[in-house]
Order: sequence, then structure tokens, then C-alpha cells
Amino acid sequence: MKIKILPSASNDLVEGFGFYEKQSSGLGDYFLDTLFADIDSLIIYHSTHPVYFDKYYRLLSKRFPFAIYYKMKQNTIEVCAVLDCRSNPISAKNKLN
Repeated sequence: MKIKILPSASNDLVEGFGFYEKQSSGLGDYFLDTLFADIDSLIIYHSTHPVYFDKYYRLLSKRFPFAIYYKMKQNTIEVCAVLDCRSNPISAKNKLN
């Protein structure tokens, strides 16, 4: 099983890093470490999460208020978005569509 982080999800991670790094020096690095650990856990726990918007699985981060949306394609887990749960759910749906 492979994990592929799509460019849209990479951009989400960069934005989250910037936000948390402005809050406190080093917090952005902790954010990335945590989110990448969550993403790595998909190797074991893929497809066990609830499905949203008819086609995306959603994993909630353990430490930050972020949701990781992913799809399964054969032997690949495609991370499509990493979105802040504090934002409007409609904006998440729009971003994923």
C-alpha cells in the first residue's frame, strides 16, 4: 500500500504550517510532524473511517482540529485535502468537489 499526497493536500499542509508557525516558533513543525504521523497511520487503518461527500474517507487528526480526506485507488491511498475543522463544512465540500 502506498500513500500519495496530492498537490491540493500539500498546499493545505503548507498553509497550516504557516498559521501555526505564526502562533509560536516550532509549532508549525509540530503540526507537520503530527499530521504526517496521522497520514502514515492510514497504511494500517485505511478504509475504516467514515465516508463524507459520497466518496472521501475522513480521518480526524489526533492533536489538531484538522480532517484528512482521502480516497482509495487500487493499492494507493490518495490524500486529497487536509482541512481545518473550524471552517464552514460547505467550504470543505466545495474544495473537495
